[in-house]
Amino acid sequence: MTCYSDHYVLICSTCQGPISAEAAQDVLDTKLPDGFETRMIACMAGCERAMTVGFQAAGKTQYLFGDIETEIDLTALVDFATQFGDSDDGWTSASDRPPALFSKTLSRMPHLPSPVVP
Repeated sequence: MTCYSDHYVLICSTCQGPISAEAAQDVLDTKLPDGFETRMIACMAGCERAMTVGFQAAGKTQYLFGDIETEIDLTALVDFATQFGDSDDGWTSASDRPPALFSKTLSRMPHLPSPVVP
């Protein structure tokens, strides 16, 4: 099994959706690929689309998903984690993401460029 070091799934701890942040974290902690770590984050400004979940890793595109409401959504996040982890830069097209996440992508932010060393 591939191990992805320094990959994070960020879970909004203030979102009040059908699934609690704690329940989502419990599920994701048991199903995410090795090397992914969940972190509770107090508000990611996706309140209208609760619950929000983000993906983050050094040198990779960052994602924020909203309307995470069901076990199907959590399974899709686990599937996306493998896709995200396998990508060199984290960039994925909407059509390649798990179908359950197709309409739940709130943002995709490019990774920060590495500093230029003279």
